[in-house]
Amino acid sequence: MMNSTAIMLSTRPGRTDCRLGPRSPEPLSYPVEDCKLCFKNIPPLNLLSSMAASGTNDQSHTAVTRPLSPGIYAPIPTFFQPESEDLDLDAFEKHVLRTALAGVRPVLSGSMSEAIHLSHDERSKLIKTARKVLDNAGLDKMPIISGVGAGSTRECIEFANEAAEAGADCAIAICSGYFAGALVGNKKALKAFWTEISQESPIPVMIYNYPGAAGGINLDSDLITELAVECPNLVGVKLTCGDVGKLTRVAATVSDPTFSPNHPRKNRDAQFLVLGGFTDFLLPGAYVNGHGAITGLANVAPHTLVKLFELSEGSKIDPKLLGEAQRLQGIVARADATIAKSSIAGTKFLLDRLYGYGGNPRRPLPPIEPAAGEALWEHPHTRALVDLELSLVQASGLPKNM
Repeated sequence: MMNSTAIMLSTRPGRTDCRLGPRSPEPLSYPVEDCKLCFKNIPPLNLLSSMAASGTNDQSHTAVTRPLSPGIYAPIPTFFQPESEDLDLDAFEKHVLRTALAGVRPVLSGSMSEAIHLSHDERSKLIKTARKVLDNAGLDKMPIISGVGAGSTRECIEFANEAAEAGADCAIAICSGYFAGALVGNKKALKAFWTEISQESPIPVMIYNYPGAAGGINLDSDLITELAVECPNLVGVKLTCGDVGKLTRVAATVSDPTFSPNHPRKNRDAQFLVLGGFTDFLLPGAYVNGHGAITGLANVAPHTLVKLFELSEGSKIDPKLLGEAQRLQGIVARADATIAKSSIAGTKFLLDRLYGYGGNPRRPLPPIEPAAGEALWEHPHTRALVDLELSLVQASGLPKNM
């Protein structure tokens, strides 16, 4: 097993400090362009090209956007200053860049991002900051998804318009659970919610199905496929319900050769993506035509998740890759379940330990207790994931003496 690690970026302009080795070493300094840990090779041009072709919706009030493609997306945490709880944009920029250079696309202002704690201005500021970071890194074709969840349909639409203006390429909408008692099982009301948002949004919209954050509101596969058929500005669904059968049914519908010709998206380059909200079924999902995942685990192990996605897809063509895909899936599945139990606070603790930034959630969400954080860090499932991640980073060209 590899040594426990800490990887950090400094705030000094034009420099990056990386730590790799024992837990408390002195950082080794390199010019920014030489650091292969923090500035990993940009994804292959063919991958960027698949993200690049800008699509235009067929209405005058809609925006030119970068279409989404299958793969791994990370719900980026929002980082806060220790005392004031103001946005820590320095940490945010570092993390957006770190994950993007591993081939992971950013999702902002979702559950992991503590969207419920963010103002309108803060959500827009995060989009603008992420867009600047990606553009400056030569990733100007990488799309940004931004959450537009709110208490009312009206405010969700306001968030969608603000997200478009700030530079987001896609909105992801969850139905508020505040009045879940009146909405659970009310197909007409739920269908109207996503229909209206998709009709009024200037950018494409994704359905976010997360019963745990929506008072038990849980869309079934019939309603999701109805929305996919009837709403051309809907471009996907994130299934944080963890229902593999539901993913299979929706993916079977949208992957049918007749679906796209008969039900084209408003954005001519878009497809309807079916994404998991966890990665414990990424490999099985690939075999039923799933398109990847939006997963909090990609914040901790972006290279690992991208590698697992590539192996999962590749093994359908080359069966010799299946054994390695299964090995990685086992490591990822165990780590996903272990880390998810500690939620946002646990993920931030791990980021602090790995990269030197993370901090606490905004109140009233409490930080993880120190003993629980240490137990999470030392858990065999976490250690296996961290060791795998570091081995992939090193294989990508990290100097051996670091």
